Amino acid sequence: MAILASVALLVTEHRNQQLELLRTTLSVFIDPIKYLVNLPTVMIERTNESISSYTTLKDENKRLREDQLIHQTQLLKLEALEKENIRLRALLENSFKLGEQVLIAELLSVNMAPYEHIVVVNKGTRFGVHPQQPVLDANGVVGQVFRALPFSSEIMLITDLNHAIPVQVNRNGLLTIAVGSGQLNKLNLPFLPGNADIRPGDLLITSGLGGTFPQGYPVAVVDEFTSQPNKPFATITATPKAQLDRNRELMIVWSKSTPVPLITKPATTEPETKTHADK
Repeated sequence: MAILASVALLVTEHRNQQLELLRTTLSVFIDPIKYLVNLPTVMIERTNESISSYTTLKDENKRLREDQLIHQTQLLKLEALEKENIRLRALLENSFKLGEQVLIAELLSVNMAPYEHIVVVNKGTRFGVHPQQPVLDANGVVGQVFRALPFSSEIMLITDLNHAIPVQVNRNGLLTIAVGSGQLNKLNLPFLPGNADIRPGDLLITSGLGGTFPQGYPVAVVDEFTSQPNKPFATITATPKAQLDRNRELMIVWSKSTPVPLITKPATTEPETKTHADK
């Protein structure tokens, strides 16, 4: 019966256009039903697309964060290399100004004992380093070689309690001795009377006395002068010119009269034997 009814409707529609109005009317009620039937499928597809997009964005965001971290780390390293290059250039420029032979040494470690200001560098006797050599940075005197080992050396800073350096006031040539205070930013001048011609801001340079430090190297700047009436000596402190707590590279200095020794291979006994035989 359903088939016959369908055939009859098709024949009627083909011969008569009156069923078009009925089709249009029914579509008003049927189309929403079709949309409702397709709605779950559409929602599932859109949800899957949203989840896929979210996952993709999350992975991409993670990758971008990792790339950003890597690039930031590289920038930090480049910044450190740039600052190291600036320091080395300053050391090189100052080595030419000094006019003496110098050797650049890198910092290896710092002695953490209280009041002992000793650092270790990566140059030793294999490079001709020996005790009591002056050590400088780009700004002034750092200290002197305290102990030289084959592959490293210990440097005693000028602020060590056991260190003393002969200095003179650059303004008037007044001679005195600067003694370490145990503080990296302070030197003491304990042997000047209260009427000494010295004032805050005076530059102290090496006097050349004692034979360790050649004359004319910047040492410190006077920052306090206190005269004490009841004591024979004044209280005078100075701030070192060298950046003792920031150095990564130091200059070990040789005098002009003493050339830097070269590293040579130990001589063998065979050449000596041949020489004696020739004789």
